[in-house]
Amino acid sequence: MILKSFLRLYLSSHFVQKIKFVKRISHKVEVENGAFCSSALFASPIRHMSEISLLSKSNIQDLEDRVLDKSKSNFIVAVEGNIGSGKTTLLQHFEDVPFCELIDEPLHKWTNVYGYNALAMLYQDPQRWSFAFNMYALLTRVEMHSRPHKPSRPVKMLERSLYSTRYCFVQNDFVSKTINSFEFFTFDQWFNFVVKTGNAHVDLIVYLRASPENCYERLKKRLRKEEAGVPMELIQSLHNLYDDWLLKKKFPIPAPVLLLDADYDLDTMKTMFNSKREEILCGYS
Repeated sequence: MILKSFLRLYLSSHFVQKIKFVKRISHKVEVENGAFCSSALFASPIRHMSEISLLSKSNIQDLEDRVLDKSKSNFIVAVEGNIGSGKTTLLQHFEDVPFCELIDEPLHKWTNVYGYNALAMLYQDPQRWSFAFNMYALLTRVEMHSRPHKPSRPVKMLERSLYSTRYCFVQNDFVSKTINSFEFFTFDQWFNFVVKTGNAHVDLIVYLRASPENCYERLKKRLRKEEAGVPMELIQSLHNLYDDWLLKKKFPIPAPVLLLDADYDLDTMKTMFNSKREEILCGYS
């Protein structure tokens, strides 16, 4: 509660009042243990791998143990993927499952922060608003992760997680210089604190991997006004960073990963979701 109260107080004042930018720190940044690695930023695309689980044998056994361990009654599934990769489609596919609680990204909050459309502000002027938006996103992600399980719904499915906020979106902002070093490390310290307190737990990551081209076409077709100016370069960068995180393991992965090829049409995707239903729902059927 202290964490949430502090962030709300900080962020409300940050959006309502104009503040001066912190002078950009230009020195070279190095972070221990590969938390930041410049070589991880622009990975070349890999060949599509359909419906496979990118897990070591030990992690596969770990996932099996989690699914079969009846002493563990609640699971958190994070549905991850680029903008336009089909995350909402997957959540909608399971919306009638009685034991599954779906938690969408809080767009209603991001588009109305005390009357401010934070998402639109972010896309219109990322240099000005990226840090503030990321801090607000951190708060809303913590709320998603920490929402108590409903007794009748042991599986909680999140549209993205705090981890992709850090390893994909904030990482991209730092590399593209829309946030400076001070802002990056401020967010990173908050992120690490939240993870250590156990408020970002995930049992399974479902990675919907679609080509940047398909993601961009879907983005344009859905006509969200806040996304009107999203460039293809952002989609490509996020694609690379998602692969760096969940395929190449250049950032910590908090849970087993189930990779699904999301380049198919809607009907094919639904068929795939049905075939992977038990895996996606952590053993529940």
